[in-house]
Amino acid sequence: MPLDPDDTICFCFHVPLRKVESFCRREKPKAASQISECLAAGTGCGWCIPMLRKVHTKICGEYKPWWKQEEAVDYHSAERDAGQDAIDSETYAAGRAKYLAETKRQPPPE
Repeated sequence: MPLDPDDTICFCFHVPLRKVESFCRREKPKAASQISECLAAGTGCGWCIPMLRKVHTKICGEYKPWWKQEEAVDYHSAERDAGQDAIDSETYAAGRAKYLAETKRQPPPE
């Protein structure tokens, strides 16, 4: 089962998928890193950054500045990201716990 709109994407700052998607539709950020303007998503432990990039690409498309227009296309990125559509909230949360343990990072205090 895919993530629901009310499932948390950024656990550090408790930002749900719905907020990130609404921000992307409304503000049309050129880079996924600009999603940090949405309740600081992506600025804590770093676990949610790949998911933020995925949401950004899905809604806003891939932005390439003029100096990168001639770069080769990464044909494997679609295969690499294909399995993320079916991830559920429990699996996503468990993955963050594993990520924090492996990288020895601490989430910001609440």
